[in-house]
Amino acid sequence: MSVSCHKLLLWLTGICLAISLWGCSSTKHVPQGKYLVDDVNIKIVDNSEVKESELVNYLRQTPNHKVLGFMKLQLATYNISGSDTTKWFNRWVRRLGQPPVIYDPQLTDMSEFQLRQALVNRGYMDASVIADTVIHGKGKKIDITYNVTTGKPHFIATLDYNIPDDSIRSLIDSHDNVLQVAPGDFLDRNKLDEERVRITELLRNNGYYTFNKEYITFSADTAAGSREVNLTMNLRPPHLRGQQTLSDSVAHKVYYLRNIYFVTDYNPGEDYGTYDYRSSDTVRYKDVTILYGDDRYLRPKVLFDACYMHAGGKYQAWQVDRTYEALGRLGILKYVNIDMRRVGTVDGKNWLDAYILLTRGKKQGVSLELEGTNSEGDLGFGVGLTYMHRNLARGSELLTAKLRTSYESLSGDFSGLINNRYMEYAGEVSITFPEFEAPFLSSGLKKRVRATTEFAVSFNYQERPEYTRIIAGAGWKYRWANRGNTRRHRFDLIDINYVYLPKSTIDFINQIAPSNPLLRYSYEDHFIMRLGYGYYHTNKRVPSAASLRQSLLQPSIYTIRANVETAGNLLYAISSAIGQHKDEGAYKVFGIQYAQYVKADADYSYTKNFDFRNSLSFHVGAGIGVPYGNSSMLPFEKRFYAGGANSVRGWGVRTLGPGSYDAKNSVTDFINQCGDIRLDINLEYRARLFWVIEGALFIDAGNIWTIRKYENQPGGEFLFSEFYKQIAVAYGAGLRLDFNYFLLRFDLGMKAYNPARNQERLPLIHPKWGRDATFHFSVGYPF
Repeated sequence: MSVSCHKLLLWLTGICLAISLWGCSSTKHVPQGKYLVDDVNIKIVDNSEVKESELVNYLRQTPNHKVLGFMKLQLATYNISGSDTTKWFNRWVRRLGQPPVIYDPQLTDMSEFQLRQALVNRGYMDASVIADTVIHGKGKKIDITYNVTTGKPHFIATLDYNIPDDSIRSLIDSHDNVLQVAPGDFLDRNKLDEERVRITELLRNNGYYTFNKEYITFSADTAAGSREVNLTMNLRPPHLRGQQTLSDSVAHKVYYLRNIYFVTDYNPGEDYGTYDYRSSDTVRYKDVTILYGDDRYLRPKVLFDACYMHAGGKYQAWQVDRTYEALGRLGILKYVNIDMRRVGTVDGKNWLDAYILLTRGKKQGVSLELEGTNSEGDLGFGVGLTYMHRNLARGSELLTAKLRTSYESLSGDFSGLINNRYMEYAGEVSITFPEFEAPFLSSGLKKRVRATTEFAVSFNYQERPEYTRIIAGAGWKYRWANRGNTRRHRFDLIDINYVYLPKSTIDFINQIAPSNPLLRYSYEDHFIMRLGYGYYHTNKRVPSAASLRQSLLQPSIYTIRANVETAGNLLYAISSAIGQHKDEGAYKVFGIQYAQYVKADADYSYTKNFDFRNSLSFHVGAGIGVPYGNSSMLPFEKRFYAGGANSVRGWGVRTLGPGSYDAKNSVTDFINQCGDIRLDINLEYRARLFWVIEGALFIDAGNIWTIRKYENQPGGEFLFSEFYKQIAVAYGAGLRLDFNYFLLRFDLGMKAYNPARNQERLPLIHPKWGRDATFHFSVGYPF
């Protein structure tokens, strides 16, 4: 291995090895007569269908974490500390590390019990677990092996239903997807509990407000020596809950909603039942009653549209959940609670009153950002101001206004230039509505699709020594998602981008780009009017506040992203219809050629979590953009690029491709290193080391290509006979700082295979540090 490769390896392991050697005695802080838990294994003796990995979570005591499967880095860090805990250094090092796991026989017994109970719950009623221990390491370490014998599983031979309530039995029978446990299945208590949950959800969505899964029990009858189980599901009447006998004398009640009240100025902790509603500002809107406090800060229609419950109808739990979600989207509200109160029986029906309790939050907010710059002695500053109004028109509309200005003085000779400074003024105004705002849409559709609508305009004025440029934009966009936020949609009905150069130096464009259409495009007037759609889907669970580790413990997580957009079609159709004359071979609007193209891209990522600390992530992404009609080339900002912290990390941003293009100078050639086709493939191993530090090893592959042959990008055209030879490959390592709410990432990538012409083809075999290594700093995971 060459010196350069050793540098990469040392960069990853140097600190780890130093810590490990410094704290080389792993039993340094193990008390006399105690044992360090060195290794713990689960051995399944007689059943290949049960995997050891499925049982690891039931162990009550596991050894200190191993990095890369062998290095107990956290324990070594802890062992650096001395025994005197009054010294700040010792306390600080111990917080970074992990104390030695001391063997506890009671935890071993508990692990035996938990492992057996887990198997019993899966139907292995005769399972046994025996723990063997081996002491080694000069009598200071201990290994534990749990020998598991599952035996043969018990299975359901017959399944009967004891449901005295005919109405409930009829309701369950009318839904085929509720009863999923069947004869022949293992006697799996987890599956039985899922059955209880499904039945409970069905009943609570059909008026049974007081019903819960504790009313559903299972009784099993097994002959001696037989693995066949005769199972009976029992649905108990309410007054005998928890007792051992059944009776049909009392049936579960179906509840209806009598009144729906909104209390708009509720103070959490107060008894709203003591309010004098007669003296409040009361508004009746359709079938809801709104009890206003100091002012009507939300219009009645806004509250009604956010309510999915219906007065006079049956209680349905899903309607309550949807109401919570809809009200949670109103940014002016700080607190939402829905309380049901039973009000008795009238005309043979059981009635509830629903009280929707609302507490408003801050209506307005202002934030200020300041920054200073020093570029080789040229001083500058930037000021940003953001104003937010969360209830612009009493409908929880969000108004956001942003203003920013920046200035930098310049020194030197300015003869022939039009400005002697860098100056920028920028502004953006957007209004976000918490519903689907569009003409001719029914209220029913707006309730089914809980979308947000955004209207935005932006303006940016730039002064540079060589030119003055104005960038303006406008957009009309929709966003919506499913209840779990695992599927998200974005629809850009219209997105306009306009670039105008009112002043520039004489022959400025001809000087910087006499024959490069890509570079000329960046400094010429252009106009884009696009329509786009984006889709996001994941199975990742959102961790609760009590357990930020919950999502990481999912066995696997996948994410799908897809985007498609098109531009210029409407303008082209109008130009053609009115017989507009082409100027320089293209139609123009306001004297500017507009872009016409279609572009699509998609990404898929999959993460396999082996345990809380170790995971393997895979990502593949591809995209294509095709100019047509009024354009011969994609707009520069719409083209793909390769390299960088989220692509092939052996290259910097915009320094790879297209194809086998030979970039001589990253400063002057970056404008050519973009393309119309993208391919990325990544594989990354991630390991939590200690404290907030994570480590990673990765392999990246990919490139970009042009869809046509362009003179300024030789070797960049996509050809089926050549593209696979032009896929660049990189490898590397990284460190991450995970602070839960954000993650800082430091990656070092090395080129392994370089497809560029006239450059070293196999840096993996002939590495050169200055040429092949690239350092990246970013926020968040790469995929």
